[in-house]
Amino acid sequence: MQFAEVAVQNVRGFSPAGRFALKAGYLVLKPPAAEASPLAGLSLALLFADGRGGDASFMAPGAKTAKAALTFVGVDGVTYRVLRELGGSGTLHRMNKATNQAELVSSDTSEIGQFLRGQVGLPPRTTFEQLYCLQPAQLPSRRPRKAAAAAKQDPKTSGKYPSLASASTVMPAEDISAAEAKLRALEQELVGSTEVDQLQFKADGLQSQLFEADQRLKSTEGLKVAISEAEANWRAAPTPESLGLPQDIRSRAQRYPKVVAKRDEALARLNQDREAGVEVAAPYVEPLKENRLFWGGLGAGVLFLALGLGLGLGVDNTFRYVALLDIPAFGVAAFMALRHVDDLQKASRQGTKENRFEAREKKILDEFEAEAAPLRMAQKALGVEEFEEIVPMLERKELLAARVVELKEQLAGVEADPEYVAASSQRQVLKDELEAVNAELTQKGSYVRDIREVEREIGRVKESILLARAPRPAAAPGPDGAPPAVEPLEDPSPVLLSQAADVFTTDVSAVQGLLKERCLQYLTALTDRRYQGIEWDREGRAFALAQGKRIPVGELPPKDLDLYYLALRMTVVEKASARVKRPFLLEDVFAGMEEVKLPLIARMLKHLGTLTQVLHVTGHPGFAQMSDGTVNV
Repeated sequence: MQFAEVAVQNVRGFSPAGRFALKAGYLVLKPPAAEASPLAGLSLALLFADGRGGDASFMAPGAKTAKAALTFVGVDGVTYRVLRELGGSGTLHRMNKATNQAELVSSDTSEIGQFLRGQVGLPPRTTFEQLYCLQPAQLPSRRPRKAAAAAKQDPKTSGKYPSLASASTVMPAEDISAAEAKLRALEQELVGSTEVDQLQFKADGLQSQLFEADQRLKSTEGLKVAISEAEANWRAAPTPESLGLPQDIRSRAQRYPKVVAKRDEALARLNQDREAGVEVAAPYVEPLKENRLFWGGLGAGVLFLALGLGLGLGVDNTFRYVALLDIPAFGVAAFMALRHVDDLQKASRQGTKENRFEAREKKILDEFEAEAAPLRMAQKALGVEEFEEIVPMLERKELLAARVVELKEQLAGVEADPEYVAASSQRQVLKDELEAVNAELTQKGSYVRDIREVEREIGRVKESILLARAPRPAAAPGPDGAPPAVEPLEDPSPVLLSQAADVFTTDVSAVQGLLKERCLQYLTALTDRRYQGIEWDREGRAFALAQGKRIPVGELPPKDLDLYYLALRMTVVEKASARVKRPFLLEDVFAGMEEVKLPLIARMLKHLGTLTQVLHVTGHPGFAQMSDGTVNV
């Protein structure tokens, strides 16, 4: 998960309006004024909105409306954008990679929260706040000290309202009556906060159940989409009827190779016969006008006929018999003419044989064309290059029909599953119950403080009343005039280790072994090796080892305790980033620390920037020099 952009309008601590692009690595965000930009708090308000208007606290002073948007890339690789009108409604959009357009996911606060946790990979709010957000108020030195003495003075209320303020931070009440009235108001507020907390707990449970039911019901969406697509493909699949092709086009395409082989075989036999016919072809027929014997016989016959007629006119008719000689002469000419006719008949018979070859070839090709013509029509209609592709294209409709039947059977099986049936019947009941709880939450007020915050304030007010009624005696100095003992600070380790165990899905003991060595490396570097070791007990309480002493971390000097807390936080982020990357948000938490430590801390944050996105809000120039980039917000 990585933040890609922050857009604000009239948000406290930011420019009046702007869009700020964020990239990977270690980035420094420079606020426009001395006040640090509440990046972590705003991110929590946008990502974990409760719909009761608590995010209105980030509105700039004097502004009537304010908006904020956060664009980020989820663990699923999809870009999302959550937009909220502070104190009002909000929406979640998803970027469609195909169209490069934003699509609305939901505008319902509960649905947005469910989607972010289930699909985007957002952890629970407490985990994100305790592990991935580092704010000044979280530093142990800035938390109230334990007030054991005050608790002892009022044992009736010490268990119910544990005081987290020390005598140095709680002053005696100036007006006891006003303080008691405030206490009564706070107790009433505590009752309301408790009711709201219980309702919120119930609403969270219902949201979780509803989300699980929705996920169960949505498990069929993929099958339904697949069925719809398969049916559309089935309807669009070509058939012989839709293309105007013969019904037997598939069988024609299947036997086409045999038709080609039959044609080739017939043409081969024809060529063989033709070649054999050329070898026995008739000889050349001499034209009759070039035949000398024909012309000689014809000329002799005419000559004898003329002599016989001419000489027979005289007295002596003896020579008239010469005319009879024209008979053999004309016979020779006639014989040659008949022979020529016979030769022409033989040549004509040879030409008729060649015509028969051409007719056979034409018949073979016509028969083949009659088989291939419908296939060419199918080839053009289907848009394929080879005849072999026709059959698979025409069989596609049957395959798609079988696929539709198979998918519908799968869908029927899923819908018949008892868990699916139960989710379908329970969803509306859960939704109605959740709406009733949300309506009741709305009636309780738009914004209710957290129970722990109210209890802390009750503890401070009670302590101030006790101090006003019976001021504490000055603490006696210790032996040898040493200053009086100071109540220890709170050990942040149990909470952090418990949250880390949830992230690593293991127990606290296993987490201790995973974090110990790296945490010690951070701590020794930050404290100039004043501490040689770290130990945790079964409950997660921490002890620092220094000069052979085992010191509870709550008794360390405040600055050292802050450094230990920083070392542990960076260790958890570093180890967790190896599993799932989430941005590490730091507000200006290093104000007041020794300047010599800041370059080292900057290098550590830059190292974390190689593992996950680190966003550090600070105006200190030293951090900006060490960062991978700066953004003026």
